[in-house]
Amino acid sequence: MNRLPALALALTTLSALSAASGLTALRSDAQPAPAAVPAKPPAAIQPAPGVMPVPDAANLYSETAAGKMSPNVAGALQRIYVPNHKSHTVSVIDPATLKVTHTFKVGLYPQHVVPSWDLKTLFVANNAENSDKGSLTVVDPTTAKPGKTIPVDDPYNMYWTPDGKHAIVVAEAHKRLDFRDPQSFALDFSIATPDCAGINHADFSIDGRTAFFTCEFNGAITKVDLAGRKVLGTITLSRYFERPDALALVKVGLKTPRYVADPKAPGEQICVTPGMPQDVRFSPDGKTLFVADMMADGVHVVDPQSFKQVAFIPTGVGAHGLYPSRDGKLLYVANRGSNYVHGKPKGKGSVSVIDFASGKVLQTWPVPGGGSPDMGGVSADGKHLWLSGRYDDVVYRFDTTSGAVDFVAVGKQPHGLAVWPQPGRYNLGHTGNLR
Repeated sequence: MNRLPALALALTTLSALSAASGLTALRSDAQPAPAAVPAKPPAAIQPAPGVMPVPDAANLYSETAAGKMSPNVAGALQRIYVPNHKSHTVSVIDPATLKVTHTFKVGLYPQHVVPSWDLKTLFVANNAENSDKGSLTVVDPTTAKPGKTIPVDDPYNMYWTPDGKHAIVVAEAHKRLDFRDPQSFALDFSIATPDCAGINHADFSIDGRTAFFTCEFNGAITKVDLAGRKVLGTITLSRYFERPDALALVKVGLKTPRYVADPKAPGEQICVTPGMPQDVRFSPDGKTLFVADMMADGVHVVDPQSFKQVAFIPTGVGAHGLYPSRDGKLLYVANRGSNYVHGKPKGKGSVSVIDFASGKVLQTWPVPGGGSPDMGGVSADGKHLWLSGRYDDVVYRFDTTSGAVDFVAVGKQPHGLAVWPQPGRYNLGHTGNLR
């Protein structure tokens, strides 16, 4: 049986205690209730050296609320940058008109558009599909035009250390994290991740001391000590995490969905293909990790301290991208509509809305006519969620109040689009993981 995150359990217990207190007050012999004890504020977070302190220990997203724009984004055009993986281009959308203003060529097979740590520059990560022609295309957000190209080995994705001192190039094909100078991109050092096949997306602890990277091709997540420059451990994730009998049936090496009869539930099936973890995000208090899984069709919940899975939340087919709302209360889950790396158009794509506090899905917004919501970001005002339609050559704009969807045609296989500018003090990487 799945367990809710610890915060949800605490809220449930508090609710039960409140109800019991109300019943006691109805008794004629009840004693006056004692004075309420003020709740203790969250303990202060001791950040790693060089990392900006967290202003609100209960909400690490406090500085990404609507309106909290950094001076470093002054002059940046309001635009949506869409890397078209198969077209080797980037489409630029004006969100005010829902039209593509221009499209420019970049390197081979662009994957993600990554804002810099200081929010002043955008980088298009062109990983060149296992060749030696990987590169980063520099984009000026004040003009939305490309600049120089920097040769970089296999930049599938890119993050920044929380202190801003290194770019972390996720060299997926090499099972390796390359720590580079954020200006010259000269290699400083690398951390091998041999147990993390298809190392992919990441998030960082609230104190900036550890990073958690998903392993797309072996259903796992790995924990990295940034200061010690070493892997602390890797664990397997599964929707069957509490069922050893089901886990024993999983076939290592399978990459396409395969099912067998569930021995404990007649008429039900078990997916024996390992999970395919994608995006990962922390809860606002930094005590829980949420990991989207494209094969498991939902979100794994992990305790980062014990480094154990504690729950699983079913969302939709092909759970992929994770995006917190501007108030830090909700988590938007992009369900790509397929369990395959190379899916088909018009799949069962949708967006699920998870309440961080309870771990429950509050609502799900399907793509009208089917689709493939992938990666993107929330608008600066929080009113829209922009996502690439990976297999449908479009971009979706979801209304975060109603779930209504607008469509914008772009190039072939749009992937990790970036909404820019966004609120926040600095970016940890990917398409905009700001703090």
